[in-house]
Amino acid sequence: MEFKIERIKLSDWEQVYKIYQEGIDTKIATFETSCPSSWEIWKEYHMPEYNIIACKKDRILGWAALAPTSNREVYSGVAEVSVYVSEKYRKKGIGIALLIKLIGLSENNGIWTLQASIFPENKSSI
Repeated sequence: MEFKIERIKLSDWEQVYKIYQEGIDTKIATFETSCPSSWEIWKEYHMPEYNIIACKKDRILGWAALAPTSNREVYSGVAEVSVYVSEKYRKKGIGIALLIKLIGLSENNGIWTLQASIFPENKSSI
């Protein structure tokens, strides 16, 4: 599947929100129970230079972002990874492409540790 990766902008918020909500609804994608209610709140918790989308024309297929793990200076190079792909486009390499792009962006900009929580699709397999 062909798509491009670019930075998230305000006009992308509605689609990003919907994909995030899909993940929350599965109860296996995050510990969060609700999406941020606005783009402004989203930006408060994420590092803007690391908010990216995978898109094909005007459709957002998935998104990825980094958030600081702490406001303490000693953790300035540590970030938490989020990767969400729309249910319609999963298992097509989009998540991996977003993660690879995030890793490259982070390595080129002083982030030395990326942290993530991985949620299994089938909780009974744990």
